[in-house]
Amino acid sequence: MKKIIIDLKNCYGIKELKIGLDFSVRKLLVVYAPNGAMKTSFAKTFQDLSSDQESGDRIFKTRESKRNIKDESGLNIDKEQVFVIEPYNQNYKSSKISNLLVNKTLKDEYDGIYSSINDKKDVLIKELKSSSGLKKDIEETFSDAITHDSKEFFQALTRVNSEVLEGKTTALDGIPYQKIFNDRVLELLESPELKKNLSEYMKVYDRLISASTFFKKGVFNHNNASEIAKNLKNNGFFKASHSVNVNFRNIRREIKTEAELEEVIKNEKDSILGDSTLKTSFDEIDTQLAGNKGSKDFREFLDQNKSILPELDNLPRLKQKLWIAYLTKSLGAYKDLMEVYTNGKEKIEAVINRAKEEETKWKSVIDIFNERFSVPFVVTMENQDDVILKRETPSIKFKFKNTDNNPDMPVEEGTLWPVLSNGEKRALYLLNIIFEVEARKDDKKQTLFIVDDIADSFDYKNKYAIVEYLNDISREDYFYQVILTHNFDFYRTLCSRLSVPRANRLHTVKTTTSIRLVEEKYQNNPFATWKDNLAKEEMLVASIPFVRNLAEYCGFPNHFKTLTSLLHLKPETPSITVGDLQKIIKEVLRDKADLVLADHDRKVKNLIYGLADGINLETEEIIELEKKIVLSIAIRLKTEELLIKEISDDAFVRGIEKNQTIVLIDKFKKKCPSKIEIIKLAEQVNLMTPANIHINSFMYEPILDMSNDHLKQLYKKVCDLSKER
Repeated sequence: MKKIIIDLKNCYGIKELKIGLDFSVRKLLVVYAPNGAMKTSFAKTFQDLSSDQESGDRIFKTRESKRNIKDESGLNIDKEQVFVIEPYNQNYKSSKISNLLVNKTLKDEYDGIYSSINDKKDVLIKELKSSSGLKKDIEETFSDAITHDSKEFFQALTRVNSEVLEGKTTALDGIPYQKIFNDRVLELLESPELKKNLSEYMKVYDRLISASTFFKKGVFNHNNASEIAKNLKNNGFFKASHSVNVNFRNIRREIKTEAELEEVIKNEKDSILGDSTLKTSFDEIDTQLAGNKGSKDFREFLDQNKSILPELDNLPRLKQKLWIAYLTKSLGAYKDLMEVYTNGKEKIEAVINRAKEEETKWKSVIDIFNERFSVPFVVTMENQDDVILKRETPSIKFKFKNTDNNPDMPVEEGTLWPVLSNGEKRALYLLNIIFEVEARKDDKKQTLFIVDDIADSFDYKNKYAIVEYLNDISREDYFYQVILTHNFDFYRTLCSRLSVPRANRLHTVKTTTSIRLVEEKYQNNPFATWKDNLAKEEMLVASIPFVRNLAEYCGFPNHFKTLTSLLHLKPETPSITVGDLQKIIKEVLRDKADLVLADHDRKVKNLIYGLADGINLETEEIIELEKKIVLSIAIRLKTEELLIKEISDDAFVRGIEKNQTIVLIDKFKKKCPSKIEIIKLAEQVNLMTPANIHINSFMYEPILDMSNDHLKQLYKKVCDLSKER
């Protein structure tokens, strides 16, 4: 991926953007985009690509949209190749954390053992699904019924092993689990009245069983008898000319055929279940069920399966009996699974133990976070073996740092969030981002990272930790980055710390019809650029505040006074020429002693106004610092000119020694309190322009970050008001 060709139209406010992003020199591009230019829209468009979603315009939804993003060969960028790092997303969790928990060799070894187990397990689950009537969560439901832990599937299988291998078939294997153990039926069975009726039924049933000479309470009931009959039949007992003796109604009787045994069992069963008292008790239950609208299916089920009623007095045990019955019915599949599981179990446990002893890549991720980021907590990982064995989601744990030499306090993530600052929450979000990046690094996955203002709201220490990590990413051969930011200070820091070449430093230019990305104008800082280009009028005017500061610091009081008269309207302001400005610059900036400016006699005030008029007509978003400073100087001069004209007191104006704009506004308010429009405008000018004019080499970033629209609107208002007067 040496180049990405982007062709966008009507994507979240981007009316049009056509550009080729070149990664041939460095696989890293840094884009400065002032607020409202395109940053979030650009990131959202790539987010759509990565999640296989269409892009469009949220407001003007009928506009035709286009999103073509290809590589240098003309092939579409695959969605798996794109990862967008948002400024902040509290709900984001990397899906790749578990990929880092075991080294690849161990994981391949484990997966190889587990795959054969999994194949056999799938066969058994399919059969259990058919027997139970459940459509999903077979493993969890069975495990919970046997071990009360939904994750212990193999432990549950092992626990019932002896009962299943006895091979006792039972009438219960034909009872669908779902018919009894669903929310509606369980709610019915828990009702006090139905419990009472079931209890009465059981009393009668137990009495009848106790009176039977064929069955015996707690030892041999009709279900047991049916099991024996099936087993004798399945094993060819009677076909081998064997017989059994039974005690039937106090008469010992020899049974020589399957039909005879089934008839005896049926007769005794019918005599018990058909008992009038038991039937009356059943009718009580049936009447209660008939009164419940949601019990129709269960009522019909009980009517056809009265033999299940005695089992309903112990539902947990019935659950277990049902699952054992299903497993017995699927004995072949059960044996196959248990055989491969038993053979692979020791090998799996050996892999797990080796994995526990290793410091795998997940630890390096946590170390990156704990060592680099300044937060009041430390991060640990606890359930590495569970992630491998039970396929659980990794469990990240936190300990809040104790400042009084006591042990750190363990804390749950839900408890941690509310006590963190916004910056600390963003740092915690970055932990998941690091997991994602490191997993892609481990897989050597070619990835284009779109990084959207990731350092917003961070203090400087954490901001530099982010820069350090972005630098780590930039060293990987298969990683590419487009870092977007609206913060010029962060942009400059990235370009400097990551040694970004000039061609890879881009600025956003927005027009009414399109977006362009252009190469950075200032190679180092704007002041150095201006000093070497004073013949360019906008840079010459923008240098006035900077040279004025140097004149004050270096002992040129007269030059300081003259330059101040170009930032505030003084009596001498209209007469200052370009020649005067050239003389001052040559004396203050010693390395500019041979400076020659054109048009010596031109008045600087007229030059400033002319430049501002031209800038105000431009349709593109202004990104050049010098243009914003020119506009700010022109706005304040015109505003003071308007105020002085309205005040009409030359002696007062000559007497102003400092804070001229504020003094003029206060005077104007007293003299013309009804001229609200001018007062509001003047106060707005005083708020917006001073910081833009009185700049220095350390504090010019906020001016660049500010949109030029406000300055242009302000300049137009001042000009319009001046014309009216």
